[in-house]
Amino acid sequence: MKIAILLPYKENFSPEYPGAVSLFVNETSKISKYKKDILVFGNTNFKKKYNLKYLNINLLKNPLVSQTKEYVRKFSRIQKKYDISLIEVHNRPSYILQLKNIIPDKIFSLYFHNDPLSMDGSKTIEERKKLLKICYKIIFNSNWSKKRFLEGLENKFVNSNKLVVFFQSAKKNDISILNNKQNWITFVGKLNKAKGYDIFAKTINRILNRYPNWKAKIIGDEKREKISLNHKNADVLGFLSHEKVLKIFKKTSIAVACSRWEEPFGRTSLEASASGCAVIITNKGGLPETVTNAKILKELNVSNLEKVIKNLIENPNLRKEYQRLSLQNFYLTHDYVTQMIDSYRDDKLKYYKTFNVKKSKKHLRILHITNFNERLDGRLFFNTGRRINNGFIRLGHSVLGFSDRDIQKYYKSFGDLKGAKTLNDKLKKTCYNYKPDLIILGHADLISSQQISELREDYPNTRFGQWFLDPLNKKGPDYERNKKRILDKIDVVDASFLTTSPDALNFLKNKKSFFIPNPSDNSFEILNNYKHPCNVDVFFALSHGVHRGVLKTGKTDDRITFLNKLVSTTPDIKFDIYGIKKVQPIWADHYFKTIQNAKMGLNLSRGDAIKYYSSDRITQIIGNGLVCLIDEKTQYNNFFNSNEMVFYKNVNDLSEKITKISKDEKLRKKIGMNGKKKYMKYFNSDLVAQYIINKTLDIKTKTKNFWER
Repeated sequence: MKIAILLPYKENFSPEYPGAVSLFVNETSKISKYKKDILVFGNTNFKKKYNLKYLNINLLKNPLVSQTKEYVRKFSRIQKKYDISLIEVHNRPSYILQLKNIIPDKIFSLYFHNDPLSMDGSKTIEERKKLLKICYKIIFNSNWSKKRFLEGLENKFVNSNKLVVFFQSAKKNDISILNNKQNWITFVGKLNKAKGYDIFAKTINRILNRYPNWKAKIIGDEKREKISLNHKNADVLGFLSHEKVLKIFKKTSIAVACSRWEEPFGRTSLEASASGCAVIITNKGGLPETVTNAKILKELNVSNLEKVIKNLIENPNLRKEYQRLSLQNFYLTHDYVTQMIDSYRDDKLKYYKTFNVKKSKKHLRILHITNFNERLDGRLFFNTGRRINNGFIRLGHSVLGFSDRDIQKYYKSFGDLKGAKTLNDKLKKTCYNYKPDLIILGHADLISSQQISELREDYPNTRFGQWFLDPLNKKGPDYERNKKRILDKIDVVDASFLTTSPDALNFLKNKKSFFIPNPSDNSFEILNNYKHPCNVDVFFALSHGVHRGVLKTGKTDDRITFLNKLVSTTPDIKFDIYGIKKVQPIWADHYFKTIQNAKMGLNLSRGDAIKYYSSDRITQIIGNGLVCLIDEKTQYNNFFNSNEMVFYKNVNDLSEKITKISKDEKLRKKIGMNGKKKYMKYFNSDLVAQYIINKTLDIKTKTKNFWER
């Protein structure tokens, strides 16, 4: 599988005076984990080459044919020679629209380096809607550019997962560079009014007259506008190579990027920050997003610019502080941005870590029967069935989802009031057409043990497994019913998997049953609450006692009593609780947007705690970087220590620990980070899926999973 990067027509992909696009592509590609799989396509051929595989698209000059369209057409023909899995187009949305018509089966990503509304192919609302439909990802170099793209589009597009911001990057210099700073004021860019060079020229003339021991370094050119700057201490150097520009920045004390126009990003200020300059910028476009510490001009004129520069010259301690902070807080390194880019490539190319788990000997056909809740309009898109399903797929297997409850619901009729007959017929036909190697059932109560027995006779080489998540403690809800659900198929499947430890359940003695943790999944657990301040101390949400997502009146359980006592004994703590009294449950995206504001999450289950049992709430709490509060009787302290989870004995103990953590931000962040790191590493859906396969197929492995130790 290869990644094709298509540059703009005539983009100079060479160390010889490269543009912003070429610099970005080269710096992020040469350290990407996909470096060997990247092919860069362009239309310039220079003697000096970047250390990447570059394919030059040579074109015959034809005044009757658009050279850019021919450039795209020829690329579409050449890429067929390679196993291209992903095409990344830079800064030319019109290329995407053209390519989709020529090679419609390809996956496209689009990078914007300029204002989307100024570019052919994305100027109109309809064009941008079409890009959203075509592209796997649309990547912007600033939040400002993203906002421009969204202008005029409906609100439903605002939170589209297709739209992401990956800033440009620069090499961060060592702090020792600050010892070599000269009395230089540097301007880099086109020498025109759009870049504010007319204001800079007038200002710097005054500055150099007043401070003769200072010099100005001006890098750039402009043939269309002639703005003169004649001063003995001002060096107008013209265009320089990128390498030479960086050498000047290393010695520069003050760098100025004073654009009038809305800069989509601003590489000059980015590289000046990475070089430890005291940076002055205007509040235009994406410029403020390029720096961590800078002087920002809200209004550009000679008086304001002169005032700021004078202040930095006359106060060397202030100037050095800006230089130090600019460098110290710089984070947009090549490594950081490249990791972000590779992460989105991971999602599409399915390059996943397997954590050294031995895979099955062949690619399997897996029929996964569970309730995928398709009829609920995405309300439970993050359920455990989908997590396990994702794990199977990422392991490289062919997976066919069979949503039993949805099928039953859809096919109810006067001739089949419960939909059971239709469900059974569809399952048989599906098995006939698919010929699965493995059938996994998750809470598939509508599929009877008799049906499984019949399928075993029809497909003697197919193995069967079941997983079960509901509580199985004697004093818990629906104990007898849940026990019966497990035992109903336990003798007709090859293995059973529970989120309760089987050794705590007497009725499973001598049965082939195994504990599995509630699996985390990188596609769902994407938050890192420990990294940022949160305005809610404790989050908790109940979903019990609902009908069609709405809370039933009069429904209660033991958790409500516990919560009421907890809130009353912890009056200074800010709780955010849902599904109680008149507060409705929360679902789907609303759920995740709510928990991102919480420091801690209460993992409270119905009934008495039992060994290892937890609802799948645990993954949503700890997997998103919240501090997980859990009853010590669950015995999760066999897996996690007090720096990874918080274990409580009773309400009073929990109250004390919540209060302590709410006052200690450092402790909160440590526990949240450690807990997520460990849970995502050892309890993820890839490992759980592989474990289910191994045990069901009786595949022996040399190593044990963390939860088996």
